[in-house]
Amino acid sequence: MPRRTIQEFRAERAKGQERLLDHDHLGLKRFLRLDSAAYEDGALDGRTKELLGLVASAVLRCNDCIDYHLEQCVEAGYSREQLVDALNVAMIVGGSIVIPHARHAMLSIDELFAEKAANASSDSNSAG
Repeated sequence: MPRRTIQEFRAERAKGQERLLDHDHLGLKRFLRLDSAAYEDGALDGRTKELLGLVASAVLRCNDCIDYHLEQCVEAGYSREQLVDALNVAMIVGGSIVIPHARHAMLSIDELFAEKAANASSDSNSAG
């Protein structure tokens, strides 16, 4: 199966999320709120929790979850090196079965940082 780009992931996630929310199901809404609340600041700040989510997602081998948490981590200001270091922890914890998901993550990291650079470039061009 071909790899989805970050843009394709975002589009499919948004469409699926919309369909999920179309059903006025209290249990679904409660779970989604619980999921969101887990990443809010608490004893740990939300930024750290996103990095933990990335590691857990890699260990659990969920590429959609990896992409989601990578996007949140990049937005939170983590560097490429910090993300790679976190993926190293995931590989140590999860073992060699995590390697294909780490490869996926590396390609997604490349896309996210290219997008971030392009956005910064367009922001600086429009400011001048």
